[in-house]
Amino acid sequence: MITVPPGFGAGLGDGAPAWVATLPALAEELCVRWDLVPDGGVLHGFVAVVLPVRRADGTRAVLKLTWRDVETEHEALALRLWDGRGVVRLLDHDDERGALLLERLDHTRSLTDAPIGVALDVVGGLLRDLRVPAPPEVHRAGVGDLAAKAVSGTVPVPLLDAAVAIARDLAADVGDTLVNGDLHYDNVLAGERAPWLMIDPKPSAGDPEFCLIPLLWNRFDELAGPADMWRRFDALVDVAGLDADKARGWALARAVEAAFWARRAGVPGFGTASSTVAGWLFAGRGGPRGAAAGAAAD
Repeated sequence: MITVPPGFGAGLGDGAPAWVATLPALAEELCVRWDLVPDGGVLHGFVAVVLPVRRADGTRAVLKLTWRDVETEHEALALRLWDGRGVVRLLDHDDERGALLLERLDHTRSLTDAPIGVALDVVGGLLRDLRVPAPPEVHRAGVGDLAAKAVSGTVPVPLLDAAVAIARDLAADVGDTLVNGDLHYDNVLAGERAPWLMIDPKPSAGDPEFCLIPLLWNRFDELAGPADMWRRFDALVDVAGLDADKARGWALARAVEAAFWARRAGVPGFGTASSTVAGWLFAGRGGPRGAAAGAAAD
């Protein structure tokens, strides 16, 4: 039925090889159950494979088979609650199998390819409009214990200390909105019923401001410096109607957390982007540390 792309599932953790081995049979089973006909080659990201299909009525769709973990297990629930408003529409699902049947979008056209001003308007609108109460099943948004996650030399000590304090304060009064912690330009695709639709949410309960940071560290190479980042930040805060102080706090804390993850995972490009953005946020607008705050401490 399907051939799983070589290397898919690497890095997913214990049990992943056995799960990957089940995917061809699972895809065949679900195509029979949901009366689907394969309609293209298999695509994949880090945690899922996607098979283009057609339904019995000829409607184009995709069958998505996802590795289930704390970040992905409630994707179908979130999509049901958002009900297609600015997001890909959920057509059917099997939570226990990590299977989702979704409307088909144009995977060749994402907001990464749109002018940055257009992209910021679109994602800012999503942050503004996709505000519904989080269901009790989803986990709380946060960064955990940053001090325990710290990797020596990744960010300057004053930046780490600030991030730890900010994360502690934000966690004490986190909101209960359904949020997507992985909203970025590659995860907004061109659609037919709407120009742009969000995909692949990683749902949690928290503050809308929690979602901003991926929009700063993605398309990082387009940022000429901190002033460009702050213009992007301001555009998102304005369009989405966010609290600027809370947005800066969550962005700083998440950027530091991401820098630690990148250091451990051996992803230097992402580590540079996240630590540099963290430094710019820490320095503030035009602050004296703006050029150097992202550099690692000695």
